Amino acid sequence: MKKPSSKIRDEIAKLQEQLKQAETREAERIGRIALKAGLGEIEIEETELHAAFEDLVMRFRGGQGGVISTGRKRNTGEGGGPASTTTLAPGAAQGSSGEA
Repeated sequence: MKKPSSKIRDEIAKLQEQLKQAETREAERIGRIALKAGLGEIEIEETELHAAFEDLVMRFRGGQGGVISTGRKRNTGEGGGPASTTTLAPGAAQGSSGEA
């Protein structure tokens, strides 16, 4: 049995609200972490900050090696050298436009 379009629209609206709430929770969590790390104290262009966050995402998704999400070095078989890191200056989270 097919659902009427009005019921589907209602379900979509509920899901959009759930998505908005989830994104808000995630943004608040990331914002708190960024502030604790000192990112609220520096001035940085939003495009630079966005690029730095993209680099961080790649690092933790495995695109560049480095440290896994537990904070431990990955076993890359390279003799235990330091993991690659992306350094963000404190305060880089300032100027966000509400995007997560």
